[in-house]
Amino acid sequence: MTITELSTGRLLLRQWRPDDLEAWAAMNADPQVREFWPNLLTRDEAAASLEHFRDDLERRGWGWWAIEVSATGEFIGMAGLDPVDDDAPVTGVEAGWRLARAAWGHGYATEAAHAVLTFGFQTLQLLEILAIAVAGNERSRALMRRLGMTHDPAEDFDDLSMPPGPLRRSVVYRLTADRMSPPPFDNRPDRAPDSSAA
Repeated sequence: MTITELSTGRLLLRQWRPDDLEAWAAMNADPQVREFWPNLLTRDEAAASLEHFRDDLERRGWGWWAIEVSATGEFIGMAGLDPVDDDAPVTGVEAGWRLARAAWGHGYATEAAHAVLTFGFQTLQLLEILAIAVAGNERSRALMRRLGMTHDPAEDFDDLSMPPGPLRRSVVYRLTADRMSPPPFDNRPDRAPDSSAA
């Protein structure tokens, strides 16, 4: 299977490489990055997830891509698309993202997420894409709103894979292909998005 790479003005979304592991393990051992997960990842767990993402990309050609800054080659996180877990009360394909803390506040998440949505609608011909977040994760929810996604409180659910407490309540945002907006930034390599964007 040919693996699709996605390029934006500043970012490359690509297949994972062995040398991504150090930075991937470090960001998943960061309590702020993992604030809305029940645990930090060990190095072995991070390595296993990296291999899982690699395998999915090899098999399908799309999935959870590694993100690097094009100008420097620096690995800064992941973004992508994946079918919703079977045990969730909603179905479809969801978009997601996770960036190292040093990459927050530069507009990278918005830029990567928009590239992922564009791929989903234009290349995969999806009619709708979902995003799911812990209800208290306002940073991700704000990004979903910037992308034009909408939230119906009637779809909120308790994720029983999470421990009892504030991480269990999940919210669902949706975007349909006919509501996809242009990039919220100038996509030329020499022009950066508003740094206030996540």
